[in-house]
Amino acid sequence: MGRAAKYTEADILDAALGIVAEDGVHAATVVAIAHRLGAPSGSIYHRFASRDLILAKLWIRTVRRFQEGFLAALNHPEPIRAARAAAAHTVNWTADHRSEARLLVLYRREDLIALWPEELGDELATLNDKVRRAVLSCTRACFGAVDAQSAGRVRFALIDLPYAAARQVLATDGPMAPWLESALLTAVSAILRAGGEDS
Repeated sequence: MGRAAKYTEADILDAALGIVAEDGVHAATVVAIAHRLGAPSGSIYHRFASRDLILAKLWIRTVRRFQEGFLAALNHPEPIRAARAAAAHTVNWTADHRSEARLLVLYRREDLIALWPEELGDELATLNDKVRRAVLSCTRACFGAVDAQSAGRVRFALIDLPYAAARQVLATDGPMAPWLESALLTAVSAILRAGGEDS
């Protein structure tokens, strides 16, 4: 019977994230991760074929953690309030989790699927399913139906604008600009209010 692994996958990802937070993505080598854990490099390679695969798994975990708050916000019964809360979550999560947010902008889901179809393909294929369903539900609630125009408006309000605002947050190490969240929420309301409920 084999010996139980001393370090779990979560331990390795936590160590990688700690290094990314302190010294940036490029510092998160297998040797650095192993050193942080007090483990031999071979034990890391036993679980992950490469440093890039570690970062890809960390990216997936980070996406899921971000999505938890986004989906909780969209669960509000009033659709415009839900949309505003989801948009606010994006910029506030970014401000509170800058290292993780910087990691997220390094990769695209499609690129990771192409690089690791066997290791990550199934997990990546369904990664955005819950968000996609929640955005469609918000579209129906705001506009009564889902068509190209209503779906485009909701995607712009819930995804495109908040991501642009999040990039503004990441452009500086200082606090989030005091006007940014209120400007974002005003824009989200204006985009969705035609045909939707008042906030």
